[in-house]
Amino acid sequence: MNCLSPSILAADVSRLGEQVQLLDQAGAEYVHIDVMDGMFVPSLSFGLPVIRAIRPWSDRMFDVHLMIEEPSRYIGEFADAGADLITVHAESCTHLDGTIEAIKKRGILAGVALNPATPLSVLDYILPQVDMVLIMTVNPGFGGQDLIPYTIDKVRGLKRMIEARGLKTDIEVDGGIRLSNVQTILDAGANIIVAGSAVFGDDIAGNVRRFLKILHAQQS
Repeated sequence: MNCLSPSILAADVSRLGEQVQLLDQAGAEYVHIDVMDGMFVPSLSFGLPVIRAIRPWSDRMFDVHLMIEEPSRYIGEFADAGADLITVHAESCTHLDGTIEAIKKRGILAGVALNPATPLSVLDYILPQVDMVLIMTVNPGFGGQDLIPYTIDKVRGLKRMIEARGLKTDIEVDGGIRLSNVQTILDAGANIIVAGSAVFGDDIAGNVRRFLKILHAQQS
């Protein structure tokens, strides 16, 4: 199933609850929440208090992307705050398998993210344990970047890996996704699309609907 996961990193923070609710009303299936610690990536962003504050505004899937060092320290707190899916970076975990196990023990979905230059081979032993793989199509830390072209081939390679193993793992992409290139991403094999600046603007609901028209046409 193709789904849209708008990234609230691009939202108006002064109206965050209202804008999350607007995503719901427009039909977005997920809400993508980027958590940055200023160490794994250079920026700081939303933390636990913000997730708790916006949770009552939406019953959609809270797609929490932890761009932090050693995320295993905080899995319980993010689960308690309302995360439905927690994605951790392979590059930030000393023991990736243990971190995935900790997420699954909380009864929520577990994802692994890979930076653009990180090879798919790091997934060799963990792929059957995860619900989703997030392919970063930009180097993480800032919104509004352009998609790195070679990451499209990486999505294709991941799709082949998943199919070869008979798995049903979701493929999410994040970074530089726009209405003009989303079809190419879908054709490569992704089914969960993160979009930030391409959604949040003068017509949030309209932008969501335009993305969903493409995503859902792919399935018909």
